[in-house]
Amino acid sequence: MNPLKQLAGQTAIYGLGTIVPRLLNYLLVPMYTRLLLKEEYGMVTELYAYIAFFFVLLLYGMETTFFRYAEKEKDPDRVFSTSLISIFFTSVTFFIVVWIFIEPISGMLHYQGYEDLILMSAGIVSIDAFTSIQYARLRQQKKPLRFSLIRTITVAVNVGLNLYFIWICKEIYEKDPNSPWLIFYNPEYQVRYVFLINVIASSLSIFLLLPQLIKLKPVYDFQLLRKMLSYAFPLLIVGVTGMVNEVLDKIIFKYLAPVPAGIADKHTYILGELGVYGANYKLAVLMTLFIQMFRFAAEPFFFAQAKEENAKQVYADVMKYFVIFGLLIFLGVTLFIDVFKYFIGPEHWEGLYIVPIVLLANLFLGIFFNLSVWYKLTDLTRFGAVIAVIGSVITIFANLILVPEMSYLGSAWGHLFCYLVMMIISYFWGRKHYPIQYDLKRIGIYAVLGFTIFGISRVFYPETEWIRISFSAVLFIAFLTTAYLMERKNLFHQAG
Repeated sequence: MNPLKQLAGQTAIYGLGTIVPRLLNYLLVPMYTRLLLKEEYGMVTELYAYIAFFFVLLLYGMETTFFRYAEKEKDPDRVFSTSLISIFFTSVTFFIVVWIFIEPISGMLHYQGYEDLILMSAGIVSIDAFTSIQYARLRQQKKPLRFSLIRTITVAVNVGLNLYFIWICKEIYEKDPNSPWLIFYNPEYQVRYVFLINVIASSLSIFLLLPQLIKLKPVYDFQLLRKMLSYAFPLLIVGVTGMVNEVLDKIIFKYLAPVPAGIADKHTYILGELGVYGANYKLAVLMTLFIQMFRFAAEPFFFAQAKEENAKQVYADVMKYFVIFGLLIFLGVTLFIDVFKYFIGPEHWEGLYIVPIVLLANLFLGIFFNLSVWYKLTDLTRFGAVIAVIGSVITIFANLILVPEMSYLGSAWGHLFCYLVMMIISYFWGRKHYPIQYDLKRIGIYAVLGFTIFGISRVFYPETEWIRISFSAVLFIAFLTTAYLMERKNLFHQAG
């Protein structure tokens, strides 16, 4: 089978397990941003930033390492068992430590009275880290349908329970507080339901993955683990610094954000601003989903394709088509922002101007992921760690400098500067260690065309909304048609 068609097919199937669940999750955003207070959604934004950060820390690069050693070693079952046992013990240890020190942790984070939110967040992290290796096993065994089904079920349960307890129960309570449907409902528990339901859904994934565990013969190979950890450590640095780049702004925002004079409750105001930022950040959902879906399919694909003679040409083609689709998403969201804005509550629309910046930053991140193939295939993961550290330094200084002056706009610019620099550095180092002849001319044409169309949409901005949307549709179709005509010959060749 043609490798690009194989990657596209697996990307589509993994999309069922990545896009569908995450789309279901993102469907909660309109509800959260309308039914939760701005400051409550700020708490959700902040604590989920911590969840994302510690998830990467508890996984410590073992997901990519598992793929590498499952291909490299003769016994993939031994690799899987060793990885899983290691992750299990570190996850349990993490939860116990948070439980023991919950009081000082809540004080440090200014979450006194919300200790249960922190403990539930630790539970989510621990469970998700443990199941992540099991999901990776399904990907390595090329079982995308089972992968997709399990993820979709768990997320559907999460979404269903959220809809019931946060929306439906609230409606019932306002009409009849004594309704039998409210037996487990507490109207004061609104924001807590977000985390409690996540714990339930994450625990369900353990149950659904049990058949895979039952078949496994437990083996803990300490010598193998040492080799894997040696490979994984630079990836841990990459992962942790990557999360610093992705979520640090949401963690430190309340310590840096400016507060206008006359605001009495500064803490509530800043959490509200963080809620606005988090809501508008979610509008980059299509780009985020595309990158996540692509990553799930591409990582094992890149390792398997490395054995083929035309591997570098395949990587170059993948990059070109990735950029085309990424630009389509960028234009789709920015040109039709008048439609996408209804995804979040109206009181969060004040932050819409950051959406193009966040989209472009995520596009650069996706390109960086494509470029990272050079240090993963050559076992030079330390270079990936260096690049990620450089990105983290940029993120930290950008937030320290820009957020006190520009609030969450500074955070958005920090993302863009970080991923732009990482992308550039990775490209030039990759040329030295694992040169790939990317079609820079064609990619450059698409980039110039895409940003020109975006600029035109900002210069010519009809006042009437339906005219504006119609004009945007013409611009979008112009880009899509141009890309199709330029790639038509290659697409037919690939199809053959």
